[in-house]
Amino acid sequence: MYFAALLARTEDGWEASDTELDDVETLSDLADLAREASPDEDTVLVLIEQEDSWFGVVRVDGEDDPRIYVSDAAAARRSAYGELLLTDELLGREPGADDGPDLDALDLDGTEDGESEDDDEEVVVGTADAVTHSPVGDSGILDDLGISEKELRTLDANDALNTIAEALGASEVLETVR
Repeated sequence: MYFAALLARTEDGWEASDTELDDVETLSDLADLAREASPDEDTVLVLIEQEDSWFGVVRVDGEDDPRIYVSDAAAARRSAYGELLLTDELLGREPGADDGPDLDALDLDGTEDGESEDDDEEVVVGTADAVTHSPVGDSGILDDLGISEKELRTLDANDALNTIAEALGASEVLETVR
């Protein structure tokens, strides 16, 4: 189950609105949607969560490029909403890079039968580019709003959006759109 909301900072505090992302096809579309929520070009946060799996925060400040944080890249990669956020730049890939694997560059060292040299980190296989189960993006995205990088990285996907809203003093307005 997904939930998405916009939190727009105003002179009177935060205003929340639920949002439908079905018509949003690109990060640019999402940023435009966020900008529409704040005619005064104040900060707008797009909060997205997939229950028990991952959450994402997109921050739009006026006409600046959106800043993005995703709690679990691999889980988000399996989601249509997550795919919006996982840009090539965010994943550290060359934009427009060939989606297929480079078979000439494969290192066939005996681990290809399912044995991994490094079992510490789970990787999603079967996609053109493997993505780890770890946070990606700007973990300092909420520093100036009272949530440090360390706090953001330790948030549990189950309650992250509520915790963020509470730190912002916006828990009541977020709860009204849930």
